[in-house]
Amino acid sequence: MFSLQTMFGKGDKFYGLLEASARAAHQSSQALVVMLRARGRDLSLEEFKLARQREKEITRKIGEELVNTFVTALEREDIEALANSLYKIPKTVEKFAERYALVAPLLTEEVDFASRAVMLEKACEVIVQMVIQLRTNMRMDAMKPLNDRLQQIENEADRMILELYKGLYADADMRQYFVRKDLFEIIEKAIDRCRDVGNTVYQIVLKNT
Repeated sequence: MFSLQTMFGKGDKFYGLLEASARAAHQSSQALVVMLRARGRDLSLEEFKLARQREKEITRKIGEELVNTFVTALEREDIEALANSLYKIPKTVEKFAERYALVAPLLTEEVDFASRAVMLEKACEVIVQMVIQLRTNMRMDAMKPLNDRLQQIENEADRMILELYKGLYADADMRQYFVRKDLFEIIEKAIDRCRDVGNTVYQIVLKNT
């Protein structure tokens, strides 16, 4: 017999897909840390392509399931918004990796992008925890510390980016200026994407508690 329990059970699969999406974003940030710590010795883009492909496939699967599922665990527009926000993280990280691989030989002095990538990785770790909480513990008292932590990471990343810009403006070599500025802005955008995901999760919890 078809029951409400069966219907909601089918809707519950979205939690698993969203969690897999968050982990794919985290994996892309981990790959970036490895790449930047290698200091130009390993510029393979394979891990970034795989992470984005996984994210793209998960996003496609979520779209299909939204069409085929009558009852969803969360509101449909919330699932779509969260899935789209998560997809943008590995997409932005891959863009940075591609650009870095192209311009790394042009950088005449060492620029500490790795510490910024670590901040991105930390933000993605929080994102994974927040998305898991949607299934296991959708309560504001559990979500708020994670959201606060994400805000703290973003603030620290912004401070570090400003420090990079100070050195950037002192560089008289315009080619170096534009190369580094482009990379700074992309990695900053990746961290902002994490903030977007956090805001979406936080709003979902607000609506459901």
